[in-house]
Amino acid sequence: MRISTLKVKLAAAAAVLCLFAPSAPARPRGDERNTLKSYYTPEYLAFKKRIMGEFKNAGAGRFSEFVKYLKVARDKGGDKNQKVLALTFDACGGRHSGYNEKLIAYLRREQLPATLFVTGLWIEKNKETFAGLAKDPLFEIENHGLLHRLCSTEGKTKYGVHATRDLSDVIDEMELCARKIYGLTGRRPIFFRSATAYTDELSLKVAARLGMEVVSYDILSGDATRASAKTMSRNILKGARHGAVVIMHFNHPEWPEMEALQLAVPELRRRGYNFAKLEDFSLKP
Repeated sequence: MRISTLKVKLAAAAAVLCLFAPSAPARPRGDERNTLKSYYTPEYLAFKKRIMGEFKNAGAGRFSEFVKYLKVARDKGGDKNQKVLALTFDACGGRHSGYNEKLIAYLRREQLPATLFVTGLWIEKNKETFAGLAKDPLFEIENHGLLHRLCSTEGKTKYGVHATRDLSDVIDEMELCARKIYGLTGRRPIFFRSATAYTDELSLKVAARLGMEVVSYDILSGDATRASAKTMSRNILKGARHGAVVIMHFNHPEWPEMEALQLAVPELRRRGYNFAKLEDFSLKP
């Protein structure tokens, strides 16, 4: 592989990140430690101990993005020629806890179903907004981790993003955000996306034990690399295929995701595509 080609691929992969993350993995800072401590009830600590016991002899396995492909679940009489895309949007939190209100308004105006992956950090900064999104049947709320940590049971990181240190941290990142979402919405998330979309195989097994499926992406919009609306639109149209998962963000109001979709969606509809939430898909490897 040529070095220039490799650089392009690495740059594309980095687009999934919430950028400007700290340069090395670390334990939570003071305010984040307090956040974790507030969740450490006797019931939760006993629950986590059981989960850790179940996986105490398991190896971490392969560390990658684990891209998965989704196939629409249909009745036997369904249209086999149907073409469906899943629009997914991350809200990472921390210093980047904004809200792209015009993007969400566009999705509502066009009646575009979407899956929103949110962190516990983002929820804390946007409680009223989160409550409104969770009540809207157009949107599906899923789990992006309590503290926006890359989930690795060995502390591996990618692109300088803070990672979990071990299995204990992975359980906290997944389960505590799931419980937070359930406590506020009455619905427990069924999908999880790690920061950067990287995980190891053990983290996948842990997520499954906690009742969640790890989801990556098929189409990088390029929003996190500050791509223009035209470039993002081209990326989406080029990668469009039945069952593809598009990844974008909705926590940066300064990014042109809405403008990109205004360009891409009419063309996708012309090609016969519809849109669905991930919960309306049947996940297939």
